[in-house]
Amino acid sequence: MKNKKWFAAAATAIALSATLAIAGTTTGDGGWKHEGRGGHGHHRGAGFASKLNLTDAQKEQWKAVEQNFRQENSAFFEQSKQTREAIHAAKKAGDTAQVESLKATAKSQRAQMKQLRQTMEPKLMAILNADQQAQFQAMKAERAARGEGHEHQEK
Repeated sequence: MKNKKWFAAAATAIALSATLAIAGTTTGDGGWKHEGRGGHGHHRGAGFASKLNLTDAQKEQWKAVEQNFRQENSAFFEQSKQTREAIHAAKKAGDTAQVESLKATAKSQRAQMKQLRQTMEPKLMAILNADQQAQFQAMKAERAARGEGHEHQEK
């Protein structure tokens, strides 16, 4: 259950920093395809682009910033993935001592991810015009309000 909450919180945080297509590729129809989770093709970025009314040029700029972000931080993302997988395996094996020992690492990685996203946000905001920036801030505030009380609750 905690993994699901953590994943939901991470997904929300990613959305807050407007990296909805962090692992995405363009689908060719203006939407972004999420390649994770077996490549099921979630089009989360397409709705975001629609809400902000991004131009094609803005979509391309946005995509470039995200690709650069993923490339620069790929080693960290892999490390975080390994930690989550180790926690999952330890839980499945009933190794509570191992789970507890990995919690601090996971917490540190979540904080580092939040910091990384915060450094990317100004680059994304620079792509938007004033109206889009205001809309983005409203969307961010709405997500933050919905996310209250869902922050990484310990079991």
